[in-house]
Amino acid sequence: MIRNNSYKWWNLLFFLGVLVVNTLSVTLPLGGNSTSEISDRYHTLLTPAGYAFSIWSLIYLLLAGFIVYPFRQGTSSRDSVRPISIWFVLSCIFNMGWLFLWQYLYIELSLAVMLLMLITLIVIYRKTRSITSPTPGEQWLVKLPFSLYLGWISVATIVNVSVVLEKNQWDGFGLSDSTWAVIMLCVGTLLAVIVSFPYRDRIYPLVFVWAFIAIALEHKDTGSVFITGLVAAGLLLLYSTWLLLTPRRSKF
Repeated sequence: MIRNNSYKWWNLLFFLGVLVVNTLSVTLPLGGNSTSEISDRYHTLLTPAGYAFSIWSLIYLLLAGFIVYPFRQGTSSRDSVRPISIWFVLSCIFNMGWLFLWQYLYIELSLAVMLLMLITLIVIYRKTRSITSPTPGEQWLVKLPFSLYLGWISVATIVNVSVVLEKNQWDGFGLSDSTWAVIMLCVGTLLAVIVSFPYRDRIYPLVFVWAFIAIALEHKDTGSVFITGLVAAGLLLLYSTWLLLTPRRSKF
């Protein structure tokens, strides 16, 4: 029985590792640089306002629920956590790896690790979407956390790409920084729709709404970025509302 249930403990162990590394990145901080200081050092037109990163608190709170869920009595008959456990452990490893690389200014390597984390979350997301007739616990503690998590890492990957390009002084093929920021906001909007529509997932695009408003407010002095960010956020909010009000195959 212990062996059969060991995945629960591995999930817990690696999630605690993520929390510890995140705490150290703030309190020490790791590498002598705070995450916000590094973000300011490589500030781009896609860098969101600082408050946007508070979404991590909600993500980790929901992930804590995901960790606790399989320990509850009565969930063994529908073990929806076991199939994604190995992918969750990998996502935790990549999460910790990204923080170390970012804090010690290995920016290009941090992007590579973030892409690996994105891949693991895509796999988890697809597996959670395949849960048939989800129970309330599965809706709120298995499906919802990874809609938010994947949504935020999708946005973070776009921002991380822009940071790497800024660090290496990419010339943008002759296009201005603001033009590229507008292009990437449009790409992000399209991505939010493409990923969420097959699953009627109204939560995933809301993460982009949160991020795009923060980007617009951070760059209100750059008219094209400000307007595009707000318009994209508004369209995605309407799209998410439409998903809510129309029939869907499953919640979240």
